Amino acid sequence: QVQLVESGGGLVQPGGSLRLSCAASGFIFSLYHMSWYRQAPGKERELVAVIRGASTDSTDYADSVKGRFTASRDAAKNTVYLHMNSLGPDDTAVYYCKARHVVSKNNEYWGQGTQVTVSS
Repeated sequence: QVQLVESGGGLVQPGGSLRLSCAASGFIFSLYHMSWYRQAPGKERELVAVIRGASTDSTDYADSVKGRFTASRDAAKNTVYLHMNSLGPDDTAVYYCKARHVVSKNNEYWGQGTQVTVSS
């Protein structure tokens, strides 16, 4: 049974930091690219960061988060992280984790999301 379980969201003041976690189970973690998406109220879901599998660990980020967010993955824990710094109100959204097979692009899974609210 495939599971992606996000955690670490919450309320943070502007300028603050959070670390999101996404614990994966039920599939071979190393064979999947892992991505973080977010969806703010009234907006479409957008790609925030991707960290690739197959032992590359290369990353890409949306322009809006470059220099502030860092994605990482821990193969021993089957977990991917999103370290978020210098948070602002525009970062308020539900953050989702997605796993996509490195070869079979239609083979993908989503987590349930975790709410991040940036407000004073």
